[in-house]
Amino acid sequence: MAKLILLNKPYGVICQFTPSPPHQCLADYVLVKDVYPAGRLDTDSEGLVLLTDSGTLQARIADPKHKLPKTYWVQVEGVPDAAALATLRQGVDLGDFVTRPAQARLIEEPAGLWPRVPPVRFRAAIPTSWLELVISEGKNRQVRRMTARVGFPTLRLVRYAIGDWTLDDLPPGQWLEHAVAAPPSISPRATSPSGPKRRGRRGPNRTR
Repeated sequence: MAKLILLNKPYGVICQFTPSPPHQCLADYVLVKDVYPAGRLDTDSEGLVLLTDSGTLQARIADPKHKLPKTYWVQVEGVPDAAALATLRQGVDLGDFVTRPAQARLIEEPAGLWPRVPPVRFRAAIPTSWLELVISEGKNRQVRRMTARVGFPTLRLVRYAIGDWTLDDLPPGQWLEHAVAAPPSISPRATSPSGPKRRGRRGPNRTR
């Protein structure tokens, strides 16, 4: 069995264990040794990060060839119209590559969503709206580039799910550890809740 950790990464936390002031890093939240992020999440994005001590599981989650869906809640400036949604669904030409077809729909602000710290800066004269966007790849700042390309810049980005793993009942900064079977089967069994924060770790997550 491998370890799999679900972390709700807060805004402003860099997705690595090595300290990088002025940002907090994963070591300020996750207390389990010898685990590595399975994929990345931008410092200015929030939400689900998976970490594991298994290299094969890490590759199974992070490698785009497996097409593991990733679900994002995206607050954008303006209200996307049918044409913008159709472009997101069909694939967006970002210049250096064309995205794979995505699932995209307008949603209400997700129930129970925590306030962002610091708050999003809004323009008073322009409304905002929420999208649910599901993609099967994860290139650098892809979601932000997609919404900007169709004319609706991202204001807030929350990754809600990776495959069947979700943020449900997981507050910002908290984590849960699971035991999972080796790939290709990933069957969760919760083993422990999150503990207190601690500083001063480096590497994957080991004491200096």
